[in-house]
Amino acid sequence: MYDIIQAYNKKRGTALLDQLEGKKPLFLCVIGVTETAKIQGISAAGENPEITDYTPPADVELLQLGKCKCIPGVPVTPTGIPTPALITMSALKLADIPTLVVSAGLKVKPYVPFVDLGGKPGRDIRTGRALDNAEEVLNRAKIAGENLAKTVDYLVIGESIPGGTTTALSVLLAMGVDAKGKVSSSMPDNPHELKIKTAEAGLEAAGVKAGDFADDPIKAVSTVGDPIQPALAGLVLGAADRIPVIMAGGTQMAAVLAVVKASNPDVLDNVAVGTTRWIIADKTADLEGLVAEIADVPVLAADLDFGKSRFDGLKAYEAGVVKEGVGCGGASMAAMLKTNGKITKQALLEEIENNYKQLVNKK
Repeated sequence: MYDIIQAYNKKRGTALLDQLEGKKPLFLCVIGVTETAKIQGISAAGENPEITDYTPPADVELLQLGKCKCIPGVPVTPTGIPTPALITMSALKLADIPTLVVSAGLKVKPYVPFVDLGGKPGRDIRTGRALDNAEEVLNRAKIAGENLAKTVDYLVIGESIPGGTTTALSVLLAMGVDAKGKVSSSMPDNPHELKIKTAEAGLEAAGVKAGDFADDPIKAVSTVGDPIQPALAGLVLGAADRIPVIMAGGTQMAAVLAVVKASNPDVLDNVAVGTTRWIIADKTADLEGLVAEIADVPVLAADLDFGKSRFDGLKAYEAGVVKEGVGCGGASMAAMLKTNGKITKQALLEEIENNYKQLVNKK
């Protein structure tokens, strides 16, 4: 009935979709930065590595204001493909879903209201000292999650952090998950070797081996993680005790899932991963395999299709560029569910094209 793919654990996925039909969601976007994103070739979030500090604030400005203020235009990849925040914004606008921004550690603050968890930007994970106050951030996020869970029927939590699949890989390895060659990339040519080399350099710098932090998620993210991991995990831990939570993202959510499971596996009954068809179809990654190794939670995917789009910048998504980010898959699913299926993938594409035309392709 919905344009939603059941990618893993169909039985629980179906039950969750039935439960959420017509209910009121709140969309959260957790933003942060890590110096890891500036390693040449790691991230496509920005025309050059230095601009990655501006990508997350620009993404959430787009969600809240319909335009970016901290940069001209909208965030694009080096080849000019627009941020997935364009998809998220369109879905949230179309379904009138409330949005809250959560800062996990930024260098550039967005020109919109946000909840500040007191986190700092992440260091390059090759130092083996990625984060300073991960535990404090996780605990603050947990309180935020507990309180937000009292206000809505369910949460959809997305993220924007350039370099996030590399830090996800390193945390998964630190926690003993077989993740090499399984994380996705915002680029069509997934630089697995560079990511593995970077992750292994971080573990080596800290004097630890893969699996050493299987039972210590705070140590794992502090050593080789990024700011959004403890923040997002804390929100899930706080909220999923009371209401369903859709972790909206790609393979980065596997790392957060590992942190949540090691912190409190009981909340996983109320958790699902929500992504896009592009992640599920990605031959260079394996989200379902990663999730299956960590926890028996459903993986759902918005069946978005830009193949017939009239804009090349959107068609590029079908070639494996970008794929996911800023919670675009989860936001699209929430729009479909909130409107009982009135919003379809076709309706979403039309809204996305209209916004694309206004923001990117003004011809």
